[in-house]
Amino acid sequence: MSTADSSPDSDEVRIVRATSTFDCGGRCPLRLHVKGNRIIRVEGDEGPEPEQLRTCLRCRAYRQMVHHPERLMYPQKRVGAKGEGKFKRISWDEALDLLAGELLRVKEQYGNQGIFLATGGGYLASLHNGGLAASRLLAQFGGYVTHYGNISSEGAVWASLTQYGSVMVGHSREDMLNSRMIILWGWDPARMISGTNTMYHLIKAREKGARIIAVDPRYHDTAATVAQEWIPIRPGTDTAMMIAMANVMIKEGLQDQAFLDKYTVGFDRFKAYVLGKEDGQDKTPAWAAEISGVPAATIERLAREYAATKPAALMDCQGPARSAMGEQYNRCAATLCAMTGNVGRPGGSAGGGLMGLPVAHMFRMPAIPPGKNPFEQDGPNVKGTLDIRLRVVKRVHINKIFEAILRGTAGGYPADIKMMWSMCNNYLNQTGNSNQAARALKTLEFLAVNELFMTPQARYADLLLPVTSAAERSDLTRPWPSGPYFTFINRAIEPLGECKSDLDIVSELAARLGFKDFNPFTEDQWLRMFVEKTPDLAAQIKDFDRFRREGIHRISLPEPIVAFKEQIEDIEKNPFPTPSGKIEIYSQRAAELNNPLCPPIPQYLATPEDRNDPLREKYPLQLLTPHPRNRVHSELYKVDWLREVEPHRVWINPVDARPRGIGDGDEVYVFNDRGRVAIPAWLTERIMPGVVSIFEGAWYAPDEEGIDRGACANTLTKDAYSPGGASVMNTALVEVRKA
Repeated sequence: MSTADSSPDSDEVRIVRATSTFDCGGRCPLRLHVKGNRIIRVEGDEGPEPEQLRTCLRCRAYRQMVHHPERLMYPQKRVGAKGEGKFKRISWDEALDLLAGELLRVKEQYGNQGIFLATGGGYLASLHNGGLAASRLLAQFGGYVTHYGNISSEGAVWASLTQYGSVMVGHSREDMLNSRMIILWGWDPARMISGTNTMYHLIKAREKGARIIAVDPRYHDTAATVAQEWIPIRPGTDTAMMIAMANVMIKEGLQDQAFLDKYTVGFDRFKAYVLGKEDGQDKTPAWAAEISGVPAATIERLAREYAATKPAALMDCQGPARSAMGEQYNRCAATLCAMTGNVGRPGGSAGGGLMGLPVAHMFRMPAIPPGKNPFEQDGPNVKGTLDIRLRVVKRVHINKIFEAILRGTAGGYPADIKMMWSMCNNYLNQTGNSNQAARALKTLEFLAVNELFMTPQARYADLLLPVTSAAERSDLTRPWPSGPYFTFINRAIEPLGECKSDLDIVSELAARLGFKDFNPFTEDQWLRMFVEKTPDLAAQIKDFDRFRREGIHRISLPEPIVAFKEQIEDIEKNPFPTPSGKIEIYSQRAAELNNPLCPPIPQYLATPEDRNDPLREKYPLQLLTPHPRNRVHSELYKVDWLREVEPHRVWINPVDARPRGIGDGDEVYVFNDRGRVAIPAWLTERIMPGVVSIFEGAWYAPDEEGIDRGACANTLTKDAYSPGGASVMNTALVEVRKA
């Protein structure tokens, strides 16, 4: 921080070191220029290349969110019908007494299983993470029901744990400069920011001579920036193309058999499947071309080129993994990485979709332990299991929250939910089947929502609790997935209006529920303890005050991080953390599930609402719901600057638009049996025929006829999940008509 007067009444401009806490793939160091109690300018990292972490447009517009005129500024109580959005102002004492009273009422009337805690990725930092604080409080209160899984990455997590026994499957981004070939398979880091420094290193890899190929139904921003070739592919058919590439390698002897023999188990089983020994179907490029829409000659050429180019990085990501068979996509990618001998090698890749590093990674963020949930104490022991069915015995899959509210124990869910306390999420908007979610919220006896804005979910609340933004808190953050660095958020401004942090709200509620000393330390004391008592932080950060002052601690790497490098160098001393100690192309743990939809080797499997479904006669177009570049999911939706960057539109190829009488800019209805959205059409050849695309995160706003005028993509998606736990946001069929 600067040494200027930090008083909110000062007229001096001070510069405060901070960062965002958004659930995007970056973690941008920021310099917030503050005058009085207002951010007047945002600057990014001033570090030198290649260490500089360049700020994207989301953080450039950060102050527009913090000081937005529609921020919630005081507690409110519902006075209209649920979903109507009518509230009246109340005091914090009344608000906290109301929430405490409802918790006590539901516990007494229904038991703790009537209480549902919904947390999410709306605030990714250590101390003020309200979900962890609320979990700790409700555990002390006697228990609660909550959700399991991650909307974005659960399929990739399952695949990586199955294949490698670890989710730390990434290389540090500068290692791409060692690659001679990079395949962007469903990966668009220019838009979704898969690491703040990713695009810089991709561009440098291209300049160094790497051949870059994009495989995706869309000609996305990253492809337009760095790729020499775009290969359009039908959604949900990636595994068919990958298996056909394996077919070419096997028949032409292009696989690295020595690598497979030494470091993997089960390749013979996979080979038998690929060649059709099990089912009589030889998985040739011609077979995959019919399924995927990619010409057989293209599949053959890519297989040969990928096998022959050393080293090569196949960068699969989580977009295709958010589908009805998402984990099979990531397992297939990891298998191709092994077949080409690129696992554990500089310039190569391990696949698996997650790209996380074992240094300064978000998933190892220090935080106050939430404690054990008494409601889950008698549940099954799920440690190490791949069986998602066991994980949802006492929890609800994240994409089934609202069906669980509607159906309860009669529908096979672990509890009959009567009240929900929601923070750091907007799940009505962000999970599948938003119309059903809205119906479910109307049935709750009580809904409390901690929020910054009147989001679609907040409109259904009985009680609104206004929370501070990250600019109004001090905290610690870590990047995902690329790193490696730690960041410090210095409080830039004092809380606006009557806003409180989630931690403060939970702490004040704890006192009302009779729990003393729930939060015994100050903000500064907590953060110092996090640094001093967390081994990887303490090993790096020797001067807390300097870290806070500079806002970032960069970890100096003698060489790029390469996932599983130690295993490949000496597998006897450093086995993979799998039961076999090797890469498991055949997984005995998966075989023991005895689930044909979760086979022990990666396979291509047809699913409901894919291109083979008879429902295509009614709804012939496949829907994609990618990440937008001007929002982080549904956060920042209200910022006008960002709306101007890219209007919310449906991408549709002219081949599909013209027979429907649709012109560029026309308002259209995109619909299926779950709902209907109204949205302008963008006619573009940047998306393949038979596929349309609506960016996720736009706010659900149904009119009197039930037409979603906000065009929330999840009005159209399913509230389902794959056998590996992937939310199926990219497996949906729709039709488009001119409005």
